[in-house]
Amino acid sequence: MLYSRFALPLPRMYAINSSRYALQPSRLSANHMTSKPRSKAFIGVDIGGTKVAAGVVDWAGKIVARSRGRMAARGTAEEGLRAVTETLDALLRDRRARGASAIGISVPGWVDSARGTLVGAANIPCWRNFPLAREIAKHYRLRTRIGNDANVAALAEAAWGAGAGYRNVFYVTLGTGIGTGIVQSGRIYEGRTGCAGEGGHTTIDFHGPLCGCGKRGCIEAYASGTAIGRNARERLAGLVEGGSNGVKMLALADGKIEAVTAEIVAKAALQGDKLANEVLKETTEWLGIWLGNVIELLEPDVIVVGGGAGHLMMSRVGQIRESLETWSVNPHWREIPIVEAKYGPESAVAGAAALWLPGSAFHWRRRVAKQEH
Repeated sequence: MLYSRFALPLPRMYAINSSRYALQPSRLSANHMTSKPRSKAFIGVDIGGTKVAAGVVDWAGKIVARSRGRMAARGTAEEGLRAVTETLDALLRDRRARGASAIGISVPGWVDSARGTLVGAANIPCWRNFPLAREIAKHYRLRTRIGNDANVAALAEAAWGAGAGYRNVFYVTLGTGIGTGIVQSGRIYEGRTGCAGEGGHTTIDFHGPLCGCGKRGCIEAYASGTAIGRNARERLAGLVEGGSNGVKMLALADGKIEAVTAEIVAKAALQGDKLANEVLKETTEWLGIWLGNVIELLEPDVIVVGGGAGHLMMSRVGQIRESLETWSVNPHWREIPIVEAKYGPESAVAGAAALWLPGSAFHWRRRVAKQEH
């Protein structure tokens, strides 16, 4: 069903025939070739709590023009919308934006992509059940879709990044929190209403710490950058005075336990701090438990890891794989590559634009027979 003339949904079980905007059954051949582009470029928009970033993204996934503005996240709904249109207006003045035929928008929080609605996001309180895609489409007379930020980042990696060529991609970004996205045969798996894929809030210990979502023991409470810093601070506070553990972490934090962050833990670990290395080793174990569950449930062709803390944990991917020896029973888990994401802070801009790629733009390699360590 098409919900709007302008704000077309990203179908959950179908591919878009982008020339006629009609639903057709998705073709699952492993030999899709990249189709001839029907548009030179798309516009991707990344909306966060403090900023709006927009870019013109070409058919190869390159961001060829950019604009950036402040987000009025705590103003009225109209003020929030104006912040987005001002950033888009600045981008559209660039001649490279003239060939763009559609707009994709990335937002944090809960999204009903079929209706083009932002249901709610903690860091964008100005909008609740807000028809964002419809408003932008009406303003610019361009087709518009919206998606969750982790989902669209996963799509960017599947289309053009580290997951390109794989049919089934599981993406995780480790940062302040943990976001995940699932891409199957070139389509985001969104569930019934578009709210699926919140892998950061799957519980791995129901006796665990309280997560910001209200549940206990989520992987986000154990392996996000925030969790790494908190774990280190708690361990430092419990040390007996005069011990040598954690000395380098404290030195890097000017002697202030409360100033210890994941970045400081990483630096101290490189300098040989025993406690810092223990904290990171424990984090790899938690990730191994969680990824074992992911593999058991989804058996993806590739696992793509992004985010600032993701870069840190990829330096210890060998330890994560050691943990999987215990925590995955799938006989083929060793065949699944764990790779670092290609896109950095601009993954959401690229991924938002990728919401408009037709299914035939994706092509897949055959299953990798052996994982290189």
